[in-house]
Amino acid sequence: MNTSPSRLENNAFLGLLLLATLAFLWMLRPFFDDIFWSVVIGLLFMPLRQRLQQYGLGANTASLCTVLVSLAFIILPAGYLLYTCLSELAQLYARLSGNADEIGDMVDKLRQALPAVIEWLEKFGYGPEKIKAAFSSAAVTASGYLARQTMAIGGGTVNWFVDLAIVLYLAFFLLRDGERIRRLLIRALPFGDHREELLFARFALMLRATVRGTLLVAVAQGTLGGIIFAVLGLRAPVLWGVIMTLLSLIPVVGAAVVWLPAAIYLLLTGELVSGVVLMVYGVCVIGLADNALRPILVGRDTKLPDFMVLLSTLGGFALFGLDGFITGPVLAVLFVTLWQIFMEEFPSGEAATVSAAATAGDDAAEDRPVECAPTAPDSSSPQE
Repeated sequence: MNTSPSRLENNAFLGLLLLATLAFLWMLRPFFDDIFWSVVIGLLFMPLRQRLQQYGLGANTASLCTVLVSLAFIILPAGYLLYTCLSELAQLYARLSGNADEIGDMVDKLRQALPAVIEWLEKFGYGPEKIKAAFSSAAVTASGYLARQTMAIGGGTVNWFVDLAIVLYLAFFLLRDGERIRRLLIRALPFGDHREELLFARFALMLRATVRGTLLVAVAQGTLGGIIFAVLGLRAPVLWGVIMTLLSLIPVVGAAVVWLPAAIYLLLTGELVSGVVLMVYGVCVIGLADNALRPILVGRDTKLPDFMVLLSTLGGFALFGLDGFITGPVLAVLFVTLWQIFMEEFPSGEAATVSAAATAGDDAAEDRPVECAPTAPDSSSPQE
Protein backbone atom coordinates (compact mmCIF):
# COMPACT_ATOMS: atom_id res chain seq x y z
CA MET A 1 0.00 0.00 0.00
CA ASN A 2 1.41 3.40 -1.03
CA THR A 3 1.48 5.71 2.01
CA SER A 4 3.33 8.62 0.37
CA PRO A 5 1.31 11.86 0.35
CA SER A 6 -0.38 12.88 -2.86
CA ARG A 7 0.33 16.10 -4.74
CA LEU A 8 -2.86 17.65 -3.34
CA GLU A 9 -1.80 16.81 0.19
CA ASN A 10 1.67 18.28 -0.38
CA ASN A 11 0.21 21.51 -1.79
CA ALA A 12 -2.25 21.76 1.11
CA PHE A 13 0.55 21.27 3.63
CA LEU A 14 2.74 23.89 1.93
CA GLY A 15 -0.16 26.34 1.94
CA LEU A 16 -0.74 25.71 5.64
CA LEU A 17 2.99 26.14 6.30
CA LEU A 18 3.03 29.48 4.42
CA LEU A 19 -0.07 30.68 6.25
CA ALA A 20 1.34 29.76 9.67
CA THR A 21 4.66 31.46 8.82
CA LEU A 22 3.00 34.69 7.69
CA ALA A 23 0.77 34.71 10.78
CA PHE A 24 3.81 34.22 13.02
CA LEU A 25 5.73 37.01 11.30
CA TRP A 26 2.72 39.31 11.57
CA MET A 27 2.58 38.55 15.30
CA LEU A 28 6.27 39.50 15.63
CA ARG A 29 5.82 42.73 13.67
CA PRO A 30 6.00 45.02 16.78
CA PHE A 31 9.40 43.50 17.61
CA PHE A 32 11.02 43.73 14.18
CA ASP A 33 13.28 46.60 15.29
CA ASP A 34 14.40 44.65 18.34
CA ILE A 35 15.07 41.52 16.27
CA PHE A 36 16.96 43.52 13.67
CA TRP A 37 19.27 45.22 16.19
CA SER A 38 19.89 41.94 18.02
CA VAL A 39 20.95 40.36 14.71
CA VAL A 40 23.28 43.30 14.03
CA ILE A 41 24.85 42.99 17.49
CA GLY A 42 25.15 39.23 17.10
CA LEU A 43 26.91 39.46 13.75
CA LEU A 44 29.21 42.29 14.81
CA PHE A 45 30.30 40.69 18.08
CA MET A 46 30.36 37.03 17.03
CA PRO A 47 34.16 37.11 16.50
CA LEU A 48 34.59 38.37 20.07
CA ARG A 49 32.42 35.57 21.43
CA GLN A 50 34.43 33.00 19.48
CA ARG A 51 37.68 34.48 20.77
CA LEU A 52 36.44 34.32 24.38
CA GLN A 53 35.40 30.71 23.90
CA GLN A 54 38.87 29.89 22.59
CA TYR A 55 40.25 31.18 25.89
CA GLY A 56 38.33 28.48 27.76
CA LEU A 57 35.05 30.21 28.61
CA GLY A 58 31.84 28.25 28.19
CA ALA A 59 29.25 29.16 25.57
CA ASN A 60 26.91 30.82 28.09
CA THR A 61 29.69 32.77 29.83
CA ALA A 62 31.30 33.90 26.58
CA SER A 63 27.94 35.04 25.17
CA LEU A 64 27.06 36.91 28.37
CA CYS A 65 30.45 38.66 28.46
CA THR A 66 30.03 39.64 24.80
CA VAL A 67 26.60 41.14 25.47
CA LEU A 68 28.02 43.09 28.43
CA VAL A 69 30.85 44.39 26.23
CA SER A 70 28.34 45.59 23.63
CA LEU A 71 26.32 47.22 26.40
CA ALA A 72 29.34 48.98 27.90
CA PHE A 73 31.02 50.17 24.72
CA ILE A 74 28.07 50.91 22.43
CA ILE A 75 24.67 51.06 24.07
CA LEU A 76 25.46 53.02 27.24
CA PRO A 77 27.63 55.66 25.47
CA ALA A 78 24.96 56.00 22.79
CA GLY A 79 22.31 56.46 25.48
CA TYR A 80 24.38 59.12 27.24
CA LEU A 81 24.98 60.99 23.99
CA LEU A 82 21.28 60.83 23.18
CA TYR A 83 20.35 62.20 26.61
CA THR A 84 22.89 65.04 26.34
CA CYS A 85 21.81 65.82 22.79
CA LEU A 86 18.17 66.02 23.85
CA SER A 87 19.06 68.32 26.75
CA GLU A 88 20.96 70.67 24.45
CA LEU A 89 18.03 70.65 22.04
CA ALA A 90 15.64 71.68 24.77
CA GLN A 91 18.00 74.48 25.87
CA LEU A 92 18.39 75.64 22.26
CA TYR A 93 14.64 75.84 21.77
CA ALA A 94 14.17 77.72 25.05
CA ARG A 95 16.92 80.20 24.15
CA LEU A 96 15.66 80.85 20.60
CA SER A 97 11.98 81.10 21.52
CA GLY A 98 12.64 83.42 24.43
CA ASN A 99 15.41 85.60 22.98
CA ALA A 100 15.09 86.67 19.35
CA ASP A 101 17.93 89.22 19.74
CA GLU A 102 20.54 86.46 19.54
CA ILE A 103 19.78 85.77 15.89
CA GLY A 104 19.65 89.50 15.26
CA ASP A 105 23.16 89.87 16.63
CA MET A 106 24.38 87.11 14.29
CA VAL A 107 22.80 88.84 11.28
CA ASP A 108 24.34 92.19 12.32
CA LYS A 109 27.78 90.60 12.50
CA LEU A 110 27.32 89.15 9.02
CA ARG A 111 26.12 92.52 7.77
CA GLN A 112 29.30 94.15 8.99
CA ALA A 113 31.47 91.41 7.47
CA LEU A 114 29.62 91.23 4.13
CA PRO A 115 28.07 94.63 3.44
CA ALA A 116 28.03 94.08 -0.33
CA VAL A 117 25.98 90.90 0.02
CA ILE A 118 23.48 92.60 2.34
CA GLU A 119 23.10 95.52 -0.09
CA TRP A 120 22.55 93.08 -2.96
CA LEU A 121 19.84 91.28 -0.96
CA GLU A 122 18.17 94.60 -0.12
CA LYS A 123 17.64 95.22 -3.84
CA PHE A 124 15.38 92.16 -3.91
CA GLY A 125 13.45 93.18 -0.82
CA TYR A 126 15.43 91.16 1.72
CA GLY A 127 16.49 93.81 4.19
CA PRO A 128 18.19 93.13 7.52
CA GLU A 129 14.90 93.08 9.45
CA LYS A 130 13.28 90.64 7.04
CA ILE A 131 16.34 88.40 7.13
CA LYS A 132 16.31 88.47 10.95
CA ALA A 133 12.62 87.58 11.01
CA ALA A 134 13.09 84.74 8.50
CA PHE A 135 16.08 83.29 10.36
CA SER A 136 14.32 83.60 13.70
CA SER A 137 11.15 81.93 12.44
CA ALA A 138 13.08 79.10 10.78
CA ALA A 139 15.26 78.52 13.85
CA VAL A 140 12.31 78.47 16.26
CA THR A 141 10.31 76.18 13.96
CA ALA A 142 13.19 73.71 13.52
CA SER A 143 14.16 73.70 17.18
CA GLY A 144 10.49 73.40 18.18
CA TYR A 145 10.05 70.35 15.98
CA LEU A 146 13.18 68.78 17.43
CA ALA A 147 12.05 69.63 20.94
CA ARG A 148 8.70 67.92 20.33
CA GLN A 149 10.53 64.85 19.09
CA THR A 150 12.66 65.08 22.21
CA MET A 151 9.59 65.07 24.44
CA ALA A 152 8.18 62.13 22.51
CA ILE A 153 11.40 60.18 22.96
CA GLY A 154 11.62 61.13 26.62
CA GLY A 155 8.02 60.06 27.17
CA GLY A 156 8.86 56.61 25.87
CA THR A 157 11.76 56.01 28.26
CA VAL A 158 10.10 52.95 29.78
CA ASN A 159 9.47 51.47 26.35
CA TRP A 160 13.07 52.19 25.41
CA PHE A 161 14.37 50.21 28.36
CA VAL A 162 11.98 47.36 27.56
CA ASP A 163 13.22 47.31 23.95
CA LEU A 164 16.81 47.39 25.18
CA ALA A 165 16.19 44.39 27.43
CA ILE A 166 14.62 42.48 24.52
CA VAL A 167 17.52 43.32 22.20
CA LEU A 168 20.12 42.17 24.73
CA TYR A 169 18.13 39.01 25.53
CA LEU A 170 17.82 38.06 21.86
CA ALA A 171 21.45 38.98 21.19
CA PHE A 172 22.56 36.59 23.94
CA PHE A 173 20.78 33.65 22.34
CA LEU A 174 21.94 34.60 18.85
CA LEU A 175 25.52 34.71 20.08
CA ARG A 176 25.21 31.42 21.94
CA ASP A 177 23.13 29.46 19.40
CA GLY A 178 23.97 31.35 16.22
CA GLU A 179 25.73 28.42 14.55
CA ARG A 180 22.90 26.02 15.36
CA ILE A 181 20.30 28.51 14.09
CA ARG A 182 22.30 28.91 10.89
CA ARG A 183 22.38 25.14 10.33
CA LEU A 184 18.63 24.89 10.95
CA LEU A 185 17.94 27.66 8.44
CA ILE A 186 20.18 26.00 5.85
CA ARG A 187 18.31 22.75 6.39
CA ALA A 188 14.87 24.40 6.18
CA LEU A 189 15.32 26.88 3.32
CA PRO A 190 14.71 25.45 -0.19
CA PHE A 191 17.39 27.38 -2.07
CA GLY A 192 20.17 24.81 -2.08
CA ASP A 193 22.54 24.19 0.82
CA HIS A 194 25.65 25.47 -0.96
CA ARG A 195 23.88 28.72 -1.94
CA GLU A 196 22.60 29.22 1.57
CA GLU A 197 26.06 28.63 3.04
CA LEU A 198 27.52 31.16 0.63
CA LEU A 199 24.69 33.62 1.27
CA PHE A 200 25.09 33.53 5.05
CA ALA A 201 28.88 33.82 4.85
CA ARG A 202 28.92 36.72 2.41
CA PHE A 203 26.02 38.50 4.06
CA ALA A 204 27.74 38.39 7.46
CA LEU A 205 31.02 39.60 5.92
CA MET A 206 29.45 42.48 3.99
CA LEU A 207 27.20 43.47 6.89
CA ARG A 208 30.17 43.79 9.23
CA ALA A 209 32.09 45.71 6.59
CA THR A 210 29.20 48.04 5.84
CA VAL A 211 28.40 48.78 9.48
CA ARG A 212 32.06 49.36 10.27
CA GLY A 213 32.63 51.38 7.14
CA THR A 214 29.59 53.62 7.61
CA LEU A 215 28.48 53.69 11.22
CA LEU A 216 31.85 53.53 13.01
CA VAL A 217 33.53 55.98 10.64
CA ALA A 218 30.57 58.35 10.97
CA VAL A 219 30.72 58.10 14.77
CA ALA A 220 34.45 58.85 14.65
CA GLN A 221 33.91 61.93 12.47
CA GLY A 222 31.04 63.18 14.63
CA THR A 223 33.09 62.65 17.80
CA LEU A 224 36.04 64.54 16.36
CA GLY A 225 33.73 67.36 15.31
CA GLY A 226 32.08 67.56 18.72
CA ILE A 227 35.48 67.67 20.43
CA ILE A 228 36.72 70.62 18.38
CA PHE A 229 33.43 72.47 18.90
CA ALA A 230 33.80 71.99 22.67
CA VAL A 231 37.46 73.10 22.61
CA LEU A 232 36.61 76.28 20.68
CA GLY A 233 33.76 77.06 23.06
CA LEU A 234 30.97 76.74 20.50
CA ARG A 235 27.51 76.07 21.87
CA ALA A 236 25.86 72.61 21.95
CA PRO A 237 28.95 70.59 20.93
CA VAL A 238 27.26 67.24 21.59
CA LEU A 239 24.25 68.21 19.48
CA TRP A 240 26.44 69.30 16.58
CA GLY A 241 28.56 66.18 16.97
CA VAL A 242 25.46 63.98 16.68
CA ILE A 243 24.31 65.96 13.63
CA MET A 244 27.74 65.52 12.03
CA THR A 245 27.54 61.79 12.75
CA LEU A 246 24.18 61.50 10.99
CA LEU A 247 25.37 63.59 8.04
CA SER A 248 28.58 61.53 7.77
CA LEU A 249 26.43 58.47 7.07
CA ILE A 250 25.52 60.10 3.75
CA PRO A 251 28.57 59.89 1.43
CA VAL A 252 27.86 62.96 -0.70
CA VAL A 253 27.01 65.21 2.26
CA GLY A 254 29.34 64.52 5.17
CA ALA A 255 30.23 66.44 8.31
CA ALA A 256 31.52 69.43 6.32
CA VAL A 257 27.93 70.70 6.06
CA VAL A 258 28.22 71.62 9.76
CA TRP A 259 31.86 72.54 10.44
CA LEU A 260 32.54 74.44 7.19
CA PRO A 261 29.77 77.08 7.65
CA ALA A 262 30.79 77.38 11.31
CA ALA A 263 34.40 78.04 10.32
CA ILE A 264 33.34 80.61 7.69
CA TYR A 265 31.12 82.36 10.23
CA LEU A 266 33.97 82.57 12.73
CA LEU A 267 36.27 84.02 10.08
CA LEU A 268 33.70 86.59 8.93
CA THR A 269 32.90 87.73 12.46
CA GLY A 270 36.53 88.42 13.33
CA GLU A 271 37.38 85.28 15.31
CA LEU A 272 40.26 84.49 13.00
CA VAL A 273 42.17 82.07 15.24
CA SER A 274 39.11 79.92 15.97
CA GLY A 275 38.03 80.00 12.33
CA VAL A 276 41.45 78.97 11.02
CA VAL A 277 41.78 76.23 13.65
CA LEU A 278 38.35 74.83 12.81
CA MET A 279 39.04 75.00 9.08
CA VAL A 280 42.41 73.22 9.31
CA TYR A 281 41.08 70.68 11.81
CA GLY A 282 38.05 69.97 9.63
CA VAL A 283 40.12 69.38 6.50
CA CYS A 284 43.08 67.53 8.02
CA VAL A 285 41.40 65.55 10.82
CA ILE A 286 37.65 65.19 10.25
CA GLY A 287 37.91 65.04 6.48
CA LEU A 288 40.76 62.52 6.42
CA ALA A 289 39.29 60.28 9.13
CA ASP A 290 37.27 58.43 6.50
CA ASN A 291 40.32 57.70 4.33
CA ALA A 292 42.39 56.66 7.35
CA LEU A 293 39.85 54.53 9.23
CA ARG A 294 37.86 52.85 6.49
CA PRO A 295 40.72 50.66 5.13
CA ILE A 296 41.55 49.60 8.70
CA LEU A 297 37.99 48.78 9.73
CA VAL A 298 36.72 47.40 6.43
CA GLY A 299 39.32 46.74 3.81
CA ARG A 300 38.93 47.84 0.23
CA ASP A 301 37.10 44.94 -1.41
CA THR A 302 34.05 44.36 0.79
CA LYS A 303 32.42 47.79 1.13
CA LEU A 304 29.38 48.83 -0.88
CA PRO A 305 29.90 51.42 -3.62
CA ASP A 306 29.37 54.97 -2.40
CA PHE A 307 26.42 55.57 -4.73
CA MET A 308 24.65 52.49 -3.35
CA VAL A 309 25.37 53.57 0.23
CA LEU A 310 23.87 56.99 -0.59
CA LEU A 311 20.71 55.62 -2.21
CA SER A 312 20.15 52.89 0.37
CA THR A 313 20.76 55.29 3.29
CA LEU A 314 18.34 57.92 2.00
CA GLY A 315 15.77 55.31 0.99
CA GLY A 316 16.06 53.53 4.33
CA PHE A 317 15.68 56.81 6.21
CA ALA A 318 12.57 57.69 4.19
CA LEU A 319 10.97 54.29 4.85
CA PHE A 320 12.17 53.33 8.33
CA GLY A 321 13.16 56.58 10.04
CA LEU A 322 16.41 56.67 12.03
CA ASP A 323 16.71 52.87 11.82
CA GLY A 324 16.96 53.30 8.06
CA PHE A 325 20.56 54.52 8.37
CA ILE A 326 21.40 50.86 9.05
CA THR A 327 18.38 49.03 7.61
CA GLY A 328 18.82 50.58 4.17
CA PRO A 329 22.48 49.54 3.69
CA VAL A 330 21.67 46.08 5.14
CA LEU A 331 18.99 45.57 2.48
CA ALA A 332 21.49 46.79 -0.12
CA VAL A 333 24.00 44.22 1.19
CA LEU A 334 21.40 41.46 0.78
CA PHE A 335 20.60 42.69 -2.74
CA VAL A 336 24.26 42.77 -3.80
CA THR A 337 25.02 39.39 -2.21
CA LEU A 338 22.14 37.64 -3.98
CA TRP A 339 23.13 39.11 -7.34
CA GLN A 340 26.76 38.09 -6.83
CA ILE A 341 25.67 34.50 -6.20
CA PHE A 342 23.37 34.63 -9.25
CA MET A 343 26.10 35.93 -11.56
CA GLU A 344 28.55 33.30 -10.35
CA GLU A 345 26.20 30.34 -10.65
CA PHE A 346 24.10 31.23 -13.71
CA PRO A 347 25.79 32.00 -17.03
CA SER A 348 24.80 34.96 -19.14
CA GLY A 349 22.17 34.57 -21.83
CA GLU A 350 24.69 34.19 -24.63
CA ALA A 351 26.73 31.64 -22.71
CA ALA A 352 23.57 29.75 -21.80
CA THR A 353 22.49 29.64 -25.46
CA VAL A 354 25.87 28.38 -26.60
CA SER A 355 25.95 25.83 -23.82
CA ALA A 356 22.45 24.62 -24.67
CA ALA A 357 23.31 24.36 -28.36
CA ALA A 358 26.48 22.45 -27.59
CA THR A 359 24.59 20.11 -25.29
CA ALA A 360 21.91 19.53 -27.91
CA GLY A 361 24.58 18.85 -30.51
CA ASP A 362 26.31 16.36 -28.23
CA ASP A 363 23.02 14.62 -27.52
CA ALA A 364 22.23 14.40 -31.23
CA ALA A 365 25.67 13.04 -31.93
CA GLU A 366 25.16 10.39 -29.29
CA ASP A 367 21.80 9.39 -30.81
CA ARG A 368 23.17 8.99 -34.36
CA PRO A 369 24.63 5.61 -35.31
CA VAL A 370 28.35 5.61 -35.58
CA GLU A 371 29.53 5.21 -39.17
CA CYS A 372 32.97 3.75 -39.60
CA ALA A 373 35.03 5.20 -42.41
CA PRO A 374 36.62 2.73 -44.81
CA THR A 375 40.14 1.97 -43.90
CA ALA A 376 42.97 1.58 -46.34
CA PRO A 377 44.40 -1.88 -46.64
CA ASP A 378 47.31 -2.61 -44.44
CA SER A 379 50.43 -2.38 -46.52
CA SER A 380 52.19 -4.70 -44.21
CA SER A 381 49.70 -7.51 -44.81
CA PRO A 382 50.60 -10.02 -47.52
CA GLN A 383 49.00 -9.45 -50.90
CA GLU A 384 47.08 -12.25 -52.48
